[in-house]
Amino acid sequence: MDSPVSVTPLSLLQRILLAYIAASTYQFYLVSPSSASNSMSAAGDATTLLAFKSLLLDTHYTLSSWNVNNTLNVCNWHGIGCQSEGRRRVVTAVRLESLGLTGMISTAIADLTFLRVLHLPNNQLNGSIPRELGDLPRLRYLNLSSNALEGTIPDTLSQCSRLHTISIHSNKLQGSLPSSMARCSRLRVIDFYNNLLTGEIPDEYQTLPELLWLFLSNNNLTGAIPAFGSNSSSSLVTRILLSNNSLTGQIPQSFGNLTSLTLLYLSRNHLVGHIPPSLGNCMNLTSVSVGDNNLKGNLPDSLGQLTRLRYLDFSANYLSGVIPLSLYNLSSLTILDLAVNRLVGAIPPNIFQALPELQYLYLSCNNLQGSIPRSFSYASQLQYLDLSDNSFSGVIPSNLGQLNNLVVLGLAINHFEAKEAKDWDFFSSLANCTNLNQLLLSHNYLAGNFPASVGNLSSRLDWLAMDRLQISGAIPPEIGKLQGLQFLDLSENFITSSIPSTIAGIPNLTQLYLFRNRLSGHIPESLGNLTWLEVLQLGDNDLHGNIPSSFSARNQLNELNVSFNRLNGTIPNELAKISSLTKVLDLSHNYFTGPIPRDVNQLNLLVLLDISENKLSGELPVTLGGCETLNSLYMQGNSFQGAIPRQLRNLSSLHRLDISRNKFSGQIPEFFAELESLQYLNISFNDFEGPVPIKGVFANTSEIFMNGNSRLCGGAPALQLPSCLVHSSKDGKFFNTPRIVVLTILSSSLCFILLATIIILRKKVSSQRLPRLSSSRDKFRMVSYLELQKATDGFSSVNLIGTGNFSSVYKGNLDGYQNLIAVKVLNLAERGALKSYMAECEALKSIRHRNLVKILTCCSSIDHRGNDFKALVLEFVPNWSLEDWLHPKHPSKYLCLEQRLKIAIDIASALEYLHHHHGQTPIVHCDVKPSNILLDYDMHSKLGDFGLTKFIHGASSATTTGDPSYSIAVKGSIGYIPPEYGMGGKVSTHGDVYSYGILLLEMVTGKRPTDNMFYDGRSLRSSVEEFFQNVDEIVDPVILLTMGDDRQKDKIEVCLASMVEIGLSCSREAPDARMDMKTVTTKLAAIESAYLGCDNTSQ
Repeated sequence: MDSPVSVTPLSLLQRILLAYIAASTYQFYLVSPSSASNSMSAAGDATTLLAFKSLLLDTHYTLSSWNVNNTLNVCNWHGIGCQSEGRRRVVTAVRLESLGLTGMISTAIADLTFLRVLHLPNNQLNGSIPRELGDLPRLRYLNLSSNALEGTIPDTLSQCSRLHTISIHSNKLQGSLPSSMARCSRLRVIDFYNNLLTGEIPDEYQTLPELLWLFLSNNNLTGAIPAFGSNSSSSLVTRILLSNNSLTGQIPQSFGNLTSLTLLYLSRNHLVGHIPPSLGNCMNLTSVSVGDNNLKGNLPDSLGQLTRLRYLDFSANYLSGVIPLSLYNLSSLTILDLAVNRLVGAIPPNIFQALPELQYLYLSCNNLQGSIPRSFSYASQLQYLDLSDNSFSGVIPSNLGQLNNLVVLGLAINHFEAKEAKDWDFFSSLANCTNLNQLLLSHNYLAGNFPASVGNLSSRLDWLAMDRLQISGAIPPEIGKLQGLQFLDLSENFITSSIPSTIAGIPNLTQLYLFRNRLSGHIPESLGNLTWLEVLQLGDNDLHGNIPSSFSARNQLNELNVSFNRLNGTIPNELAKISSLTKVLDLSHNYFTGPIPRDVNQLNLLVLLDISENKLSGELPVTLGGCETLNSLYMQGNSFQGAIPRQLRNLSSLHRLDISRNKFSGQIPEFFAELESLQYLNISFNDFEGPVPIKGVFANTSEIFMNGNSRLCGGAPALQLPSCLVHSSKDGKFFNTPRIVVLTILSSSLCFILLATIIILRKKVSSQRLPRLSSSRDKFRMVSYLELQKATDGFSSVNLIGTGNFSSVYKGNLDGYQNLIAVKVLNLAERGALKSYMAECEALKSIRHRNLVKILTCCSSIDHRGNDFKALVLEFVPNWSLEDWLHPKHPSKYLCLEQRLKIAIDIASALEYLHHHHGQTPIVHCDVKPSNILLDYDMHSKLGDFGLTKFIHGASSATTTGDPSYSIAVKGSIGYIPPEYGMGGKVSTHGDVYSYGILLLEMVTGKRPTDNMFYDGRSLRSSVEEFFQNVDEIVDPVILLTMGDDRQKDKIEVCLASMVEIGLSCSREAPDARMDMKTVTTKLAAIESAYLGCDNTSQ
């Protein structure tokens, strides 16, 4: 039952107005009955309208005609419409659109009983929609859109039985959609979009027989979409707009019965299921937008029947399969957006001859392949073409320049190639695209010199992305002609020479990325004149000299990165005054000297400051505490000294702090424990002393690092630091002179006894526990701590080449050795480090193989602080690890197929030796992975890091040990650990075989087993197995780039398939089903012979 309509009593002002109007018109009533009738009607409507006006603020005086002295001419008032009802003239329409009115809608409006039209859009009306509007029985049209109305939609509106249009969009209305609106059987337009409405769409709406438009987009509606079209009642619907809600369920099949439908917008919801083929029956559809949902399956062929279609958007779903050919026959199509799906296949060669009206084509983020059809040039109206993030290949066609209207061209993240100069012809042809605004070519294989024709591109170009190509040579000075450029990314190429000064002549440049190239020379002083520059990335080049002083407070920089160069001098004070630096200031890995500028506090909005690995010195300025928004602060690897200023307690947002490898002294500040945001702290290799706090970040011992501070004490038990001595009693009078003398004598005697005992015990332990590296003492020359300290320049950070769980590795020059050596220093404070050292010594003392890292000698001594010191001296393998080559940070590193095959054979040979040819005691490495495989300058590989190695005494290489001491929970590295180890299985050679199989699959695919793409039960192995029959789809694209002559493609594919087959066989779940390393070595040798034989015949 509907609630009764409330009646608001007339205000005193309204009563006075009514009395005045009645008195002033009384004389007309005496003269003529018809005049009196009209006058009384006008007087009543005028009273109502003046009452309506009384709650409005009319700042523009557009309602000045609405006044008490003009009541007889109410039909002439601004925005008022009248009609004759019998012998009377009555107000039937109030139209007050876009008048800047503020205030509330008065309930007095309900007294206009003949009102048919209430049109008040685009004002600033607030408050709620009066329930009294339901008392207007003749109301047909209600428009209150684009205001600031709040509250709910009153269900009393259902009493307006003649209502055909209700538009209240773009307000702040809440609550659910009133199902009672279905009683308004004449409703044609329901327009509630852009509010805060919740709940489900009432099923009753589908029964409205005359409904044409249903606009409910931009709300918070949930539930399923009603089955419009399931009966004849709603068959007249022409527009359904439900985008940007939280609707669930499937697209109703019954939509196919809406033959009058022209617009269907369902994007940005949570719809599932397939696209109903019945949509092909909606022959009048001109626009379909169902992007950003969870739809799956294929695009139905029936969509090709929609011959009037101009806009089709199914982007950001999970659609698969090929694009139906029928879609390319929609000659009226202007916008086609299928981006971010899982579509496959190629674009047919002559397809665009049938799409002359196409203006926007978005196919990015799919799995499409093949070349770009030259028929693109027929789509002469094309403005936006985005094919990025697919697997397109071949040469980019030179006739792209015929697309004269092109505004955006996106070809990034594909396999396009340019091997010869003529392959860059497309670039020159783009000079014809005078409207070109964005050009995205990143992540392709476009080699050769940077084309000078870049200067001929459109003057409107504001975005040029050419990173991760294979461009070489210098940046042409003609680039300075691109005066409209705002974004320029040339990073991760092979660009040489210096930065051209013409770049500084691009006035509106805001982002410049040149990192990871081979640029040399100085940073141009003129770059500081780019006053709009916000991001400057010059890291990982060969730049030298100073940072120009032209970078100053007048710049708009919020991110500056010049790391990994050869810059020197002091950090300019002007740099610290660039208060706009709010994101990153990275000066790390250079040769800067001197102190931190004292004006550093002016960087009070900076988030990350990295000045690590330089030659900075002095004490930290107290002004550093003014950088209160710092999230990460890295200062390791310098020569800072002194105590930590207490002003750093103000860095309340600090999340990560690394001050390791400096010369800081004093006690660890207590306020470190009070920084609630601090989660990572590294203070290693300084000269801190005294107690270690136990609260805050210090409670998480896995995120604090304090090695190399010999005088620390206390802290969490897991740190295993000595207890701190108590220096006073509660009354503070414990240490009087006699007691001090006695304690001194006693403590000295005790220390002498303890020292003697320790020396004796250490000699015994050393003689018992230090593994003999050879039966011959002459074979290995034991070295001292001092020799290794000298060899590594005091274990300098410059010589640090790697760190692990238990050790740090330095390169150095040791007297008596011609070549560089590697010194693996054990971190004995880490639990398990000594055990790892013993295992590695035991493993390396008797093994000799060309593909195993060779041990030269070892050191078991005491360092300069009296702490135990243990280290291994190994041969130095200079060409980084397989990890660095398979997953390079710089595009100059890549491995061709032949190199990968040789490395696979080397490691297989090493494991075969360990498992089968090491006397009667097979050795299990237990940690076969790319980072443990080192390469020399000739790309010969060597397996290293035997810290987890196990010997299987008295067992054959193919069986597991029965010794319970070898039972493990997890042994190895995540992704390479065999499944049986994860279930508590025993160590066996089968485990190494499994790790090797995963390694081999990684070498073929270029994907780590821990890649984010592997989830929900998917793994590297399962993915490779799925695509095994189509090896091209899983192979590392870099291999395809380096394959050479296409005539040998079939044989190369055979080689890859054979390697994959071995990888799958080695990584089977059941240990007994895996190959042994003897078989692996034999098979790989045969594969190499066949492949190299093929390669030689082609030369």
